Amino acid sequence: MPVIKNLSQLDPNGVYTYADYLSWKIEQALELIKGKIFKMAAPSRKHQDVSREITLALGNHFKNHRCKLYSAPFDVRLFDKQKSILADKNIYTVVQPDLCIICDLKKLDDRGCLGAPDLIIEILSPGNSNREMKIKKNLYAESGVLEYWIVDPNSEIITRFNLETDDNYGRPYIFLSEDIMPSIIFTDFSLNLKEVFPEPDDEDLN
Repeated sequence: MPVIKNLSQLDPNGVYTYADYLSWKIEQALELIKGKIFKMAAPSRKHQDVSREITLALGNHFKNHRCKLYSAPFDVRLFDKQKSILADKNIYTVVQPDLCIICDLKKLDDRGCLGAPDLIIEILSPGNSNREMKIKKNLYAESGVLEYWIVDPNSEIITRFNLETDDNYGRPYIFLSEDIMPSIIFTDFSLNLKEVFPEPDDEDLN
């Protein structure tokens, strides 16, 4: 079998597994969602700024906490509900959330996380809004992610979803740049959105 080094060597309509994903030597960041390939958009400068501020806030809070914070690139493998075998060949979804928190440390291994994190945060970039808002929201609910934040750097809002049934999020809660957003699952943590979306300095205005 030839070594896969380029997306052009793969069938865009094909169905692939995590075992396939591990064998590829493709430099571009990819995700698999139910066996389908998704290219990851390159983060903008604002995306990086927002990611840094959220990482600092969460990192300070969880510094001495049993739960662990991880940032992309970090593979999260999610199970298909129809399959329960843990072999790589039967895992059809591997995503790289911008940030995630895992409290069940048994899910962690050298490759990343096997199973649903407690909290996932995705920061929108040009070209991935539809994927984050629709495909991944349904995927994370089905997989049992208890809390999901979608961060929009351009609109300066965060939309929070919380799992209300086994595979369904309740209504979205939207927080604006001047709000303080509490986490539902981590009751002792709140995020000050003024720190995430600070007023632009003079350099940013030029």
